[in-house]
Amino acid sequence: MKTILIRVCAGLVGTLVLAMAWMHWPVRLPVASLPADLHLPPADPPPTMTLQRVDTGAMHSKAGLSYRGGSLLEGRSFAMAAYLVRHPRGDLLIDAGLGRDAAAHLHRQPALMQALSDLEVHRPLGDQLDAAGYDRDRLTGVLLTHTHWDHVSGLTDLPGMPVWVGGEQGEGFDDVFASLEGVDARRLAFDDGPYLGYPRSHDVFEDGSVVAVPAPGHTSDSLVVFVSLPDDRRFAFVGDIVWQREGLERPAEKPWLAQRLVDADPEGVRSQIGHLAALQARFEEIVFVPAHDARPAETIEHLGPPSPQHAS
Repeated sequence: MKTILIRVCAGLVGTLVLAMAWMHWPVRLPVASLPADLHLPPADPPPTMTLQRVDTGAMHSKAGLSYRGGSLLEGRSFAMAAYLVRHPRGDLLIDAGLGRDAAAHLHRQPALMQALSDLEVHRPLGDQLDAAGYDRDRLTGVLLTHTHWDHVSGLTDLPGMPVWVGGEQGEGFDDVFASLEGVDARRLAFDDGPYLGYPRSHDVFEDGSVVAVPAPGHTSDSLVVFVSLPDDRRFAFVGDIVWQREGLERPAEKPWLAQRLVDADPEGVRSQIGHLAALQARFEEIVFVPAHDARPAETIEHLGPPSPQHAS
C-alpha cells in the first residue's frame, strides 16, 4: 500500500511539473507583416508639451508569471503608473494608477489573483498631484488604456473627471470601474482614419501628439496610445497587451494561467502582440511601454514641481 501511495504522489508531482512546464514553455508568437509603404505618421506637438510619469505603486511577482518563457526564479516588479501629458489645450492623464482606495479595489478581485498579488502602494495618485503643486483645473480628462482595476483605481482621487474609454457601449467595464461613483465615462469616437496599420484612430489634440487606436483582446475596450513629444521622442503605451517588454521583444504572450485570469480574448491578444512586435522592429523611434514595466519608461521624467512654462 505504501509503495502504491508513493507512486501516486510521484505521479501527481510529475504531472504538476509537466503542467507548469507546458504553461511556461517559451512559445514565440509570429510577427505580423507590415505594408512596405507604412511610414511613421507626422506629428506637430506644441513646443511646451511635456510628458511626466506618476509612479503610484507596484506588485511584486516573477518573470515566469509575466510572459511565457520567463523564469519562475527571477523576481519582477509590476509597475502601477499614470502618465501626465501637459498640453496647451489642456492636460491629460493616460491611465490613473493607484488611488487612495487601492487596497479595497484589489480586495474585489478573484481570490486567486489576490493570492498572487503582493501590492505596494507608493503614494496614491491624488496625493502626488497635490504634493507636486499641480493645478487640477488644467486636467481635462483621463484616457484609459483599458478599464481594469489597477488602471482606474486613481479615479477615486479625481471625482467628476471626464474619463475616455474605448470599446462599444456596455462592454469592457471592470467590476471596480463599474462600481466607482460619479465617473463621467465617455466613449471615444475613432473617426480619424488609419494609424500605423490600425484601421481607426482618435487624434486627441488634432495635432498628432496623442493618438489612440482600438486594440481589443486583453479587454474589449483596450487601447494603444501613441504620444509624440516636441523633442522628437515617441512612445506607445500598450496597456496590458503584454505585461513586460519581453512580450514584444520575443514576442511572447502571458502564461496560460494568467491568460485565463485576465485576457478576455487570448487570440485577439496574440494578434495585437504580433502587430506591435512588427511595429517595434520597423520603427526604432518609438519606445513601447507596457503598463506594468517601468524599464521602457525610464526616460520619462517623474512628476515634480510645475515647470515655469506650466505654472499658473
